[in-house]
Amino acid sequence: MLQLVIYGIVWGSILSLGGVGLSLTYGIMGFANFAHGDIMALGAYYALVLAAFSKHIGVPSFTFGPLSFGFPMLIAILGSMIMTAITAALIDKVLFKRLRKVQSIILLIAAVGVSFSLRNLLQFVWGPQPKYYFKGIQITRKIPGVAARIKPDEVFIIAISFLFALGVHFFLKYTKVGKAMRATSDNPSLASTVGINTEKIITWTWAIGGSLAAAGGIFAGIENRFITPPLGWNMLLPIFAAVILGGIGSPYGAMVGGLIIGLSEELSTAIIPTAYKPAVAFAIMIIMLLFRPRGLFGRG
Repeated sequence: MLQLVIYGIVWGSILSLGGVGLSLTYGIMGFANFAHGDIMALGAYYALVLAAFSKHIGVPSFTFGPLSFGFPMLIAILGSMIMTAITAALIDKVLFKRLRKVQSIILLIAAVGVSFSLRNLLQFVWGPQPKYYFKGIQITRKIPGVAARIKPDEVFIIAISFLFALGVHFFLKYTKVGKAMRATSDNPSLASTVGINTEKIITWTWAIGGSLAAAGGIFAGIENRFITPPLGWNMLLPIFAAVILGGIGSPYGAMVGGLIIGLSEELSTAIIPTAYKPAVAFAIMIIMLLFRPRGLFGRG
């Protein structure tokens, strides 16, 4: 059972990264971005290209201790986060900005269109077959004092996800842009009246959400050992469940919700087949919508 908890924390950390970006987007603009999962997949493929390019230009490929990857992959993670942030902001500028004043259902349909477009683009460029960041089997390490094991890559995923979550907290709480984002989320009209450039804040929101989505997609690829075009689409349901559980529009709720969904899905495999894990996320989402629609940390 403790081993399943470890798996749940790893999976929950990945879901939290995706959930924060989705929650920020909803909090600022008020629509569910169904393309968010495919933006995660795009970030994962950006990292694939950047890692290969880093090796091609001669970046030292030594590994860091017991991790299965080295310096090129770290460059790829940072580069992909930047590239995905720019791509997400451009998608907003080119498409969603023109649709903000129409009915929200139009935005929703547009997001679904972007989702299908990105997924098919990834499949057209890289094909449907799995792509590997690195091959080989990583040996798990025993956790001192407990009857559980963990891979060094999983320790990396948990630690970096925690640092990113901490970074989001400090950014929202202590920076000028972060405070403006919170003000815009609470009352966009009032925020604009007091001089906040809401268009700039929306761009920041897409960029931050995109960068975190990229990290989540890459970490999912590291954990699964491979990436495919449907990666983000397959993650979308548990991410939405995490956001709804934590409270729509609450980035802190998305962090907690991601961990709860991750733990719930993995612990459920003790009594049900692994193939039914998505049904657990769906069930939790439905129960939350029925009995507490605003979520654990949502505004009333």
